[in-house]
Amino acid sequence: MIRLTKETDYGIVLLSHFASEGVGSTYSARALAAETQIPLPMVSKILKVLARQGWLVSQRGAKGGYTLAQQPDAISVAEIIKGIEGPIAITECVEAPGDCRQESVCRTRHHWKMINRTVRKALETITLSDMATPMPDRLVALDPAPTRFDYRAPSEEDRAPAHFLLDG
Repeated sequence: MIRLTKETDYGIVLLSHFASEGVGSTYSARALAAETQIPLPMVSKILKVLARQGWLVSQRGAKGGYTLAQQPDAISVAEIIKGIEGPIAITECVEAPGDCRQESVCRTRHHWKMINRTVRKALETITLSDMATPMPDRLVALDPAPTRFDYRAPSEEDRAPAHFLLDG
């Protein structure tokens, strides 16, 4: 199963909370824990990581707390994942070429690289600003999804991006 850690998931939740309130809003760890329903010890731990990565600024004192350090549209989900967890890599050979004993005979390695690149690019296109914006109730794909992989060279039409419309 491919899954983000709770720390990364909660880090994105916390950063999205800051983004939805706008740059300049200051929150204490206690207030964020109450508003997001994330346990205070976890919030405190994650806020330190987010500040160390430069996404938050920490201010000490009675009126201190944390403030978003960058514009939300300048921070991608891929950056956040990489900053908290490390490189985005679905398989070992993608993250650290040469570490896998099967690498020289593996028939799927190049496919995993393509899959990893696609996932990473998708995450790079989604910003913190996007994450802070509620999704519409429903998206409807205009073209049916493929039911299997087609290994023929893609046509120009196949290379066109998918399009979605809001339903209703």
